[in-house]
Parts: sequence; C-alpha cells; structure tokens
Amino acid sequence: MSSAVEVAQATSEQNRASWGLWLRQVGAIFRLEIEKNLLGRRSILIYLIALLPLFPLALLALVTPPGNEWRDFNQYSVIYSIIYNGLILRTLIFFGSAWIFMNLFRGELVDRSLHYYFLSAVRREVLVVGKYLSGLVTSIVLFTTTTVIAMLLLYFPHFYSQSVRYFTEGRGLTQLLTYAGITILACVGYGAFFLVVGLFIRNPIIPALLLYGWEWLNFLLPPLLKKVSVIHYLNSLVPVPLSEGPFAVVADPTPAYIAIPSMLVVTIIVLILAAYRIRHMEIRYGSD
Repeated sequence: MSSAVEVAQATSEQNRASWGLWLRQVGAIFRLEIEKNLLGRRSILIYLIALLPLFPLALLALVTPPGNEWRDFNQYSVIYSIIYNGLILRTLIFFGSAWIFMNLFRGELVDRSLHYYFLSAVRREVLVVGKYLSGLVTSIVLFTTTTVIAMLLLYFPHFYSQSVRYFTEGRGLTQLLTYAGITILACVGYGAFFLVVGLFIRNPIIPALLLYGWEWLNFLLPPLLKKVSVIHYLNSLVPVPLSEGPFAVVADPTPAYIAIPSMLVVTIIVLILAAYRIRHMEIRYGSD
C-alpha cells in the first residue's frame, strides 16, 4: 500500500515539475517571439496596417466634412460603428492578424530557421502555445490601441465638451470598452485560424482571400451558414448594430453569453489541431 502511495506522490511531483518546465519554456518562447513581432523586419508592415484607419480620422479632425450627420453629435455613435465595422474589424484586424499569425511558422520556414526550435528540447505543443500567445499579445496591443484612438479621434476634435460628458457620464466609456473587447475577441479567433493556415498550407494567401470573401458575403448567407463565420459572432456584440442592406438575409444576433464561449471553444479546437499538425511536421526547406 505504501509503495503505491509513494508511486502516486512521485508521479504527482513529476507532473508538477513538467508543468513548471513547460510554463518556463512557453515564457521563453513568448519573450523571443514578441520581440520579433514588434521589432523584426516584418513588423514594419503591421505598424502601417495598424495606422491605416487613423489617417482618414486624423484628416477629418482638421475639418468637419459636409453633411448634416457630421454636425449632429448623436449620429457619431453610428458613424463610428460604420468605421469600426469596415476599416477596423473587416480590414485592419483581418489582414493584420493574417500577417502576424501566418508568419509565426511560415516566416520561420521562409527564413530557414524553424529547425532551431525543432532541435531544441521543447515539446512542439509548447512551441505552438508560446508562438500563439506572442502573436495574440502583439495583435491585441496594436489593434486595441487603434480601436481606442480611432474613437477618440472621431469624437473629441469636433465636440470636445459633449465628448467629455459622453465618456465620463454617458455611454461613451461602455461603448469604447465593448469595441475594445470585440477587437480582442477578433484577434483570438482570427489569430487561431491564420496560425493553422500557416502550418497546413504552403501558400496561405488563397485561403485568406477565401475567408475574406466569406466574411464580407456573410450578410447574404442563410441564418445557419452565418454562424459558420467569425464576423457573425463579432457583429452580434457590436453596441450600435448596423443595417446590412435590403438584400441581407435577416438572422437573429447571437447573445454574448453564447457568442463569446463559442469563439473561445472553436479557438481551443483549432489550436489542438495546430498542435497535432506540428507534432507530425517535417521540415523541407527546399520545397517552401
């Protein structure tokens, strides 16, 4: 009996030691990758993408555009929802996540440096987690910052006093935090998808464009197919919903208590798929 207890204790201690080792390895990979993501030569494009929505808003801050809606403070929540949906969510976050996450492994193959990780004493599943977390933090920091600055650039230059009251006493702060939360959730979902695309497919541009078309045409899909997309769940969380036009197929938005866990569960499944793929991955630089 005592020997069985000793074996169980030894196994438990070994498991704790393994988890501690894996966490340290994830941290080391994360620190290395976050530096490459933010300071590497490929980071220049991601900074340009992150600044893209801010250029037109900076110009609009200098002059009030023509149109009564630009002179009505109550319309600014709708205007920002349009800007967020078109420029930030469907353009910045989509293509920015594609660039960051597909390059986590595909970039290493192009640079012929992935084998250094494979030769080290690191489980490949640990490598997936460390790289994904580095891409996730990079995208969240950059894209959430853009989301916040874009909203402030829209409101404050033209209606400073009303904006101060709106963000301190009204719904402004709640809406700002909601948009930031949607941005984070978009980074989680799109990031996992593009990480797997970079692992499975040699030329990831084609699946990225197919997904982009699927997301943009989501409003034409029947309700059941709408739910097979990231954009449906994200749009369900937007605090100021927009009309999808006269040709849109109407579908009820998914409640937040379903949309958020669904996105997280799918992300975990996709990461498990990525871990399975990398365990059976062989490097052939000559064919990439």
